[in-house]
Amino acid sequence: MKRLLLLLPLFLLPLPVPAGDGGVDSLRQTGKAFSSVAKKVAPAVAFIQVEEKGDGEERAEREGWPFHDDLFRRFFGDDFPGLSRPAPKKPRRAIGQGSGFVFAHSETGAYVLTNHHVVEKARRIRVRFQDGREFVARLKGADAKSDVAVLEIPARDLPALKWADSAALEVGEWVVALGNPFGLSHTLTTGVVSAKGRTSLGINDYEDFIQTDAAINPGNSGGPLLNLDGEVVGVNTAIFSRSGGYMGVGFAIPSNLARAIAEQLVRDGKVVRGYIGLGVQPLTPDLAEALNLRDTRGVLVSRVNPDSPAERAGIRAGDVLLSMDGAPLHDGGHYRNRAALAKPGSQVGIGLLREGRRMEIPVTVARLEEDDPPGAESATRLGLAVRAASAEELRRLGVARAVVVTSVEPGSLAALASIAPGTVILEANRRAVGNPGEFAAVVGEAEDGVLLRLFEKGLSRQVSLRWR
Repeated sequence: MKRLLLLLPLFLLPLPVPAGDGGVDSLRQTGKAFSSVAKKVAPAVAFIQVEEKGDGEERAEREGWPFHDDLFRRFFGDDFPGLSRPAPKKPRRAIGQGSGFVFAHSETGAYVLTNHHVVEKARRIRVRFQDGREFVARLKGADAKSDVAVLEIPARDLPALKWADSAALEVGEWVVALGNPFGLSHTLTTGVVSAKGRTSLGINDYEDFIQTDAAINPGNSGGPLLNLDGEVVGVNTAIFSRSGGYMGVGFAIPSNLARAIAEQLVRDGKVVRGYIGLGVQPLTPDLAEALNLRDTRGVLVSRVNPDSPAERAGIRAGDVLLSMDGAPLHDGGHYRNRAALAKPGSQVGIGLLREGRRMEIPVTVARLEEDDPPGAESATRLGLAVRAASAEELRRLGVARAVVVTSVEPGSLAALASIAPGTVILEANRRAVGNPGEFAAVVGEAEDGVLLRLFEKGLSRQVSLRWR
């Protein structure tokens, strides 16, 4: 289970219980609805156990010998009767666990969806179901950027869960999480959809999370988030936590994104993403006012990559992107997800605002290559955009290089750390950064977080932003 550190107090308020017989009957009906979901979907939900190679070593002991050979050698040497000769050392095994669910069938078996981070270090994967059957799974394909993986098992008689349209999911709807927290198989928890479209959390490269207060704990990763019809609306993935356990804020990959990735993995064993070639940043109220915009809807184009589909189509820095193929673009994360899911070679319509005029520009999508520039499709995973500090700013600070924060996405890692526009970043992971490219490169190289040295309001401080 991935987790993020959130250094904010949480206040839990008791829910009122309806009074009278009508209230009790209503609660009974709700309970029966949850029970119905559990009975319907439990046979398709899997407990996943992963055997990993550890860093240490362990020594195999003589079979049947009741004492530790090392202890006896310490006092008696190697000549004590019955004492085995030192056995060769072998790699220490680490055991990980998570959840998953059957979502489709192959000619010879079934496909199980889980999180990439559950199986990324696996040398052996076992999948167990409610009926007690256990299978050794084969990794069909995995995508680290979306945190989705697909396993194949030799069992065609297992039921497959149905996908729901996550775009139709509404805030406030009941949802059910089913999985194996702390190894407790087929544990059901309930809650509501707290929010949709959460991006810039620094959990995955591509984010569009459903936020829920259904209890999600270590071991739930990869399990389904379901509606009351027993259909998959999301894949449980991460939590905000100070303790490593449930604190009321969990995140799930929406079913539409998970399904698109899983189907590519089944078909091709890998994911091919679309590329348009824009750097974008959120529209703050100050930016909207400076650009004579009436509101902050859309995202601002901050960079057009040379020889990119966007440049060839005539999109310019300063344009405000409003939609893609008619679907509204709320922030940089939404733009990036839609661009990545677009099929290379296809044409998409980009709705934008330029100098007060609305227009739609057709763009032919290219294939995203692994060596494309960091941050080519959005601001950094921290949820902020930066610019190089001016000569006057550097003189006042007494430094040779620095970058200045120009915008921060609400709810992002940067926002949670109280970083604001105007904050000066002097160092990232103890390296001086002097322009957006250098800053993006340092963040892109980091595995699980970045340490920033900041200067703001005449004071210097350091802040650690972690996404794992």
